[in-house]
Amino acid sequence: MQLIGMLDSPYVRRVAITLQVLGVQFEHRSLSVFSTYERFREINPVVKAPTLICDDGEVLMDSTLIIQYAEALAKGARSTMPTEPLERQHALRHIGLALAACEKSVSIVYERNLRPKEKLHQPWIDRVSAQLLAAYQLLETDYLRRPQPFGRTGIGQAGISVAVAWHFTQQMLPDVVSSPGFPALQAYSAAAEALPEFRAAPHGAGTYRSAN
Repeated sequence: MQLIGMLDSPYVRRVAITLQVLGVQFEHRSLSVFSTYERFREINPVVKAPTLICDDGEVLMDSTLIIQYAEALAKGARSTMPTEPLERQHALRHIGLALAACEKSVSIVYERNLRPKEKLHQPWIDRVSAQLLAAYQLLETDYLRRPQPFGRTGIGQAGISVAVAWHFTQQMLPDVVSSPGFPALQAYSAAAEALPEFRAAPHGAGTYRSAN
């Protein structure tokens, strides 16, 4: 099984970390949807990262759907989602906020880096930035009120998604989301980044290397 995409994408990194936590073996090919567009298109004509090539050659895409497949591969031996309904409700809230933060962060990065400066629409950037800050403010409030567990056997999908989203935003948009204003998220992210599954798939242009 091969994971296609660069670890500077929070979506690719989310999958790479989750596969490790679930104990699902995979290879990683660090292909860019920009600089290696044609090579990526040969694998997946939609050119969407992350892309997963299954063992039978079928291609899957979208981080959430790939993670659902990985959970099925784990066959219940491991899971990154709680089974108790209220705990799952909380987890889904945090995952939704983390994915919203990823989406808004990526939108701002693309707006800044791909659109010509003379065509930047500041009202749109302001709106997306406000949405991004709102997502993190809600997460910060939740994390202050109800600290989240982490550890090699304790981190779940909510924790993975929040930690990956926060780290991505801090790497790419520290001027938009100032870390001192979010001490709970900053502390949680730092603890998560020290886990072997996170260290094996660091944000950037590198390739995943097994932590084992």
